[in-house]
Amino acid sequence: MISANQVAVDFGTFQLFKDVSFLVGEKDRIGLVGRNGAGKSTLLRLIVGEMRPTSGEFSMPSGTRIGYLPQTMALADGKTVMQETLTAFSETQTLEREIADINHQLGMRTDYESDDYMKLIARLTEKTERYNLLGGVTAQAQCELALLGLGFRRTDFDRITSEFSGGWRMRIELAKILLSRPNLLLLDEPTNHLDIESIQWLEDYLQTFSGAVILISHDRAFLDNVTNRTIELSLGVAFDYKVSYSKYVELHKERREQQIATYRNQQKLIEDTQDFIDRFRYKASKSAQVQSRIKQLDRMDIIEIDEEDNSALCIKFPPAPRSGDIALEVAGAGKSFGDKRIFSDATFTLTRGEKIALVGRNGEGKTTLSRMITGELQGDGMVKLGHNVSIGYFAQNQDELLNGNLTVLDTIDRVAVGDVRTKMRDILGAFLFRGEDVDKKVSVLSGGERNRLAMAKLMLMPYNFLLLDEPTNHLDMRSKDILKEALKSYEGTLILVSHDREFLDGLVDKLYEFRDGKVREHLGGIYEFLRRRKLENMQELERRAKEVADSKPKSDSEQKQSYLERKEMDKLIRKVASRLEQVEKDITKTEAEIAKIDGMLANPAEHGIDHSDKALFTQYDSLKTKLTKLMEEWEEVTMELEELKEKREM
Repeated sequence: MISANQVAVDFGTFQLFKDVSFLVGEKDRIGLVGRNGAGKSTLLRLIVGEMRPTSGEFSMPSGTRIGYLPQTMALADGKTVMQETLTAFSETQTLEREIADINHQLGMRTDYESDDYMKLIARLTEKTERYNLLGGVTAQAQCELALLGLGFRRTDFDRITSEFSGGWRMRIELAKILLSRPNLLLLDEPTNHLDIESIQWLEDYLQTFSGAVILISHDRAFLDNVTNRTIELSLGVAFDYKVSYSKYVELHKERREQQIATYRNQQKLIEDTQDFIDRFRYKASKSAQVQSRIKQLDRMDIIEIDEEDNSALCIKFPPAPRSGDIALEVAGAGKSFGDKRIFSDATFTLTRGEKIALVGRNGEGKTTLSRMITGELQGDGMVKLGHNVSIGYFAQNQDELLNGNLTVLDTIDRVAVGDVRTKMRDILGAFLFRGEDVDKKVSVLSGGERNRLAMAKLMLMPYNFLLLDEPTNHLDMRSKDILKEALKSYEGTLILVSHDREFLDGLVDKLYEFRDGKVREHLGGIYEFLRRRKLENMQELERRAKEVADSKPKSDSEQKQSYLERKEMDKLIRKVASRLEQVEKDITKTEAEIAKIDGMLANPAEHGIDHSDKALFTQYDSLKTKLTKLMEEWEEVTMELEELKEKREM
């Protein structure tokens, strides 16, 4: 599909790429990795045509449709969520208007036998066939599926996009890209603005996507679940591994060890050769040998290696004063903004040294409760810190709180105390501030760099209670590993707000889920929670039924009858849910078949077909009809399942 041929990119005297070459197949799922500054985002911009290489080229078949999600982009205003999402079907919308206009003209005319009338009929037929070919009939339903999967509610569909935060509006852009039926998806940190449920939905979508995918992500679990190939950018070239991320890490380690061994051998050879030259440079009997050694050095291709990997650094948070046994009490807490109720009746207690996570969809109140705990916001109920608690808070806008007039090193130097002062540069290096970077003014740092500096600063403060809101958003894999290990050994109390499953795994053993205005406790780790969450609907129904049953004294016969009724209802709900799952699989399969024919029709010469191939168009029409019926069935089964659940809860 895409070929990169000896691509080089120079920025003045700095060479970012010097020999990048690789091929992308039609079904490839590629994770693009490398340290910050290696050129990952630049490579995507080169593929999409936003930049041109200094030399070399990218080649791809004509008609290749690329869907590109950058980390930041211009966001449109003035439309509702659904209207904006439907712009992914811009051609079908134009056709819809043209079809309506032709039908209006036909309705006004009576010259049924005229040439003009017959031309209108022909145009109508042509437009209608194209409209059906592009899936115009199911556009609304496809938009609903994508928006619901990415975390929107149906009540959001008619809201103006400007009412939403930048993160939610990026979800709309992602939905539009997915619905535009590209052959190739280029995704730069797509999970940054997604919660865990939306990430899982995107994983499922990408696993069945009919085209190729190249993605950049620092979410290890996401990469493992989506990719089957890893391209590493290092020292200006691309190293291609035909494996997922975790397996790549092992192979990369082996390659690096070989690289370092070869480098050391070469350095020893250079040193010995230079010693020989220096010793015998002025000895006539050795002049020929000296000149030979000098030429040998000149011809030598010097081996380079990446900067030393400092992930093995053992960095710990500084010891902090001991707090009371109870670190935090929350009782009946809630918060509203105007008429909108965010959450209510949050009740839990944290003892000293506990480590928990707040999880749930964006907008459900995780950050709001965090700000209530720190005292930034006032809400309902009680939120009380324990005796002698000193709280360190990493907010999502933490970068805005730094002093722009200080340098990176000065920022750290002003807060470091005790033995940790000896590790200031190590800590800065762990968060990707190396060499001259430490002398940069904070005011010239990017938002991601400021976030990393704020996290490094927090690691030097003697807090006994940490509240970290999305601390990993701008960290690479190595920095996240270092932070995770430091938090594991941290002796204070910890609350984490995060959607990074790999980061939470093994770090917390209790979660509080924000969902539908309530806060619920879940014991166990993140993967146990996610496993249970898939069964949550059935378990929630059983729990509610049990609460009702427990609240009323019943005779033995009534209890038996109630049990049988619940059992029968549960069986029916499972049956309908299974049917819904099958319909969704059929929709995915049919869409993939349609997309395949779309690709053939977009490049007929390449696939050896012409427009007289009636069998192909008959198959295409049949698939479109099938998809329409499946979408209708999906709506019916979804409604039936919702009605059964409501009935079960009564």
